[in-house]
Amino acid sequence: MQYTFVTDFLKQWPAIPWLVGAMILGLLIHFLLFKIGRILARRTESGVDDAFITHCRAPMRVLLPLLFLNFAFPLTILSPGVLLFLKQIVSFMLTGTLSWLIIKLIYVFEDFILSRHNIDAADNLKARQIKTQLQILKKMAAIVVGILALGIILMSFDKVRQLGTSILASAGIASIIVGLAARQSIATLLAGVQIAITQPIRYDDVVIVEGEWGRIEEITLTYVVIRIWDLRRLIIPITYFLEKPFENWTRTSADLLGTVFLYVDYTVPVQTVREELQRILNSTEKWDGRTWGLQVTNTTQNTVELRALMSAADSSRAWELRCMVREKLIEFIQKNYPNALPRVRAEMDTPGSQKGIKAE
Repeated sequence: MQYTFVTDFLKQWPAIPWLVGAMILGLLIHFLLFKIGRILARRTESGVDDAFITHCRAPMRVLLPLLFLNFAFPLTILSPGVLLFLKQIVSFMLTGTLSWLIIKLIYVFEDFILSRHNIDAADNLKARQIKTQLQILKKMAAIVVGILALGIILMSFDKVRQLGTSILASAGIASIIVGLAARQSIATLLAGVQIAITQPIRYDDVVIVEGEWGRIEEITLTYVVIRIWDLRRLIIPITYFLEKPFENWTRTSADLLGTVFLYVDYTVPVQTVREELQRILNSTEKWDGRTWGLQVTNTTQNTVELRALMSAADSSRAWELRCMVREKLIEFIQKNYPNALPRVRAEMDTPGSQKGIKAE
């Protein structure tokens, strides 16, 4: 029977040039359309056309030849068996390619939305919120489209359709079994949805997780990638951010308050150090000019604790500002008030003396 089908298929060779020609015509039209599209895209300021050409070029390269091949079937003389076989193959490929194109159109929509919100701006809270939601929803939509496409392809087979009917008849038991087996996976997916809605973290947020300082680089449905300051990547399950505490330095805004602690002797002139701090902050662009201060926040037996407070536009500038202020203040005290550096005082008794000798 298979030999008969192959022999029957080989007898259709006069129709092959027409079918191949239809596919070549589809490729040619694809080349011309996207060639003209690139020229027009350069003349417009909108980024939608550029995003469409970038994302949809590959699936359209497959879709157009398949469409022309499908249109060519009625124009060719083929036996019913071969025609049915070819139509089924093309139908499967069209379903897969259309789902691929739909997913790429979701990417185009994402680029269009993000083009209206600058993620690189200093105050990019709104842009990070939108990008976080789009990243998660985009992945969910891709999974849904892929499952639907696979279901449509499988349901086109009679045996699979009958199997689907039997499964639906026992859906209650099957759903309980699947739910118990995949409860952790389902909980992870639901956590991803909850992250997209409530947003305890967002793309490019500055966080401290497991004692590591870094930025949120990627958010998926199952895990989060954190880019640590030394370029390592910390991979955290997405459920972590719903179950455990962590620090988010950019939850409501990007600006931060930085602190520098100095431990000096009791003889330090606090007002002079405060004036020097103001001079240092006024001389750098890393300080955003909002607030600053220097206070004595603690005292011990040997030292005085000074806390320098300063504001910055974002966490990176705050870190650099803190390091610079710490270095400049230490240099200022060393140069102008070396006796104000931390010292240890003690009294020593020498033999034959009635009074102790003080030593520092």
